[in-house]
Amino acid sequence: IAHLVGYKKDENIRWMTLGIMGINLALAIWLYIQFDPSFLKPDGNEGFQFIEHGVWIRSLHAEYFIGVDGISITMVLLTTLIFFVGVIASWSIGKQLKGYFAMYCLLAVGVMGTFVSLDLILFFVFWEIMLLPMYFLIGIWGHEQRVRAAVKFVIFTMVSGLFLLVAIIGLYVAHAASG
Repeated sequence: IAHLVGYKKDENIRWMTLGIMGINLALAIWLYIQFDPSFLKPDGNEGFQFIEHGVWIRSLHAEYFIGVDGISITMVLLTTLIFFVGVIASWSIGKQLKGYFAMYCLLAVGVMGTFVSLDLILFFVFWEIMLLPMYFLIGIWGHEQRVRAAVKFVIFTMVSGLFLLVAIIGLYVAHAASG
């Protein structure tokens, strides 16, 4: 896609990212309109809608399992709106523009994935995907003391990610032990 829009021009990168986030926002609005709030757990699929399901890592019983419920559809809509407005607010970024908007798009993938994932391992993967671009966005394009803030961000998120991973492994072991 980048070659089609002439990626060497900074203005085209901005417009391409705005278009991508605009498409995300339009799709989120469409999903929100199509969402049936009267569909509940007894109706099937544990109350989740727009489900995509497939085997991912068979040995770990990890699945590519995504969908939305009443809370997550709202978060998806708000997230896409914030990312769309964020592109407009980032219009003045001039330093390393390609890297900035690449990290911005990767951050959007991670955030959206955490809201729609229904598998714990998939959630953890999206959580970790979200951390890498956030580190670079803080460390490279942040304001005063950005390097210090980025290091603190990594320390705190790595520690919390470690606790999350230990909890996931504990749940897996407890579930396997119970049969």
